[in-house]
Amino acid sequence: MSALALRRASERGDDRAAAIGRLAVEALRLELETYPKPGLVSHVDSGSHADMEAATFRASAAALEPWFAALARAGEAGEPMPALRRLGIAAEAEMRAATGGVNTHRGAIFGLGLLCAAAGRDPAEPAEPQGRLGARVRARYAEGILDGPELLHAPGARARRRHGVGGAPAEAAAGFPTLYRVGLPALHRGRRLRPGDPEAARVETCLALIAALEDTNLLHRGGTEGYAFAREEAARFIAEGGVGRADWRVRAEALHRGFVARNLSPGGAADLLAMTLFVDAVEGGGA
Repeated sequence: MSALALRRASERGDDRAAAIGRLAVEALRLELETYPKPGLVSHVDSGSHADMEAATFRASAAALEPWFAALARAGEAGEPMPALRRLGIAAEAEMRAATGGVNTHRGAIFGLGLLCAAAGRDPAEPAEPQGRLGARVRARYAEGILDGPELLHAPGARARRRHGVGGAPAEAAAGFPTLYRVGLPALHRGRRLRPGDPEAARVETCLALIAALEDTNLLHRGGTEGYAFAREEAARFIAEGGVGRADWRVRAEALHRGFVARNLSPGGAADLLAMTLFVDAVEGGGA
């Protein structure tokens, strides 16, 4: 699935929103099928999580596909942020039903859902190819994102209040600048460093995002000390050659073990990795 596939679906009169939903779920699948991702669940192990595994994430992603399509249709219809929020709440309920109450993709429902809504616009609408989804989220939904209700007892909300960081709402309202400035360049760099190894490119992207993102998941689980450790070690991995080094996998696996030992899980970076893959595909790069 790619930007070309979406255009052809529109030209044939096929359900473009359904194609967007499939593309979103494919991005979630590729995020899961990435190892080593420090502290995160993958197809290899459960990282720092005792309550979930790869099968949990697969069930969640499958349950979310129709909701991502519904968000794309809402975007095409010009629905405002409150309507998207209602769909997101329903999608979260479906996720929890599929996972036995486990929160696998709540952050992805928010961020990837907004990008699906942005992708669902009329395909004839003029827009610059690069950066158009983020710009559309910022133009259409920023005010609604920042003015929306906050779940006071959610871990991310508590971490934002305690540590004074913007987290996922600020990132989305700004049009996902970390995705465009860090995620996409890292994905393209990883492809150049390891041609023919898409998993390596995703690892490069994940580590670059951990180093750059104000990830409230890290703050919630590790406090300021764990947060600093995670960002510094991820930045060191990238600065010392990333996946371009012959021993990159050994180094990434060692970092994974270090995160697990500290019970760290950069869930925000995982969500943004999936969003990066989605944007790369929709805007023409191909996942």
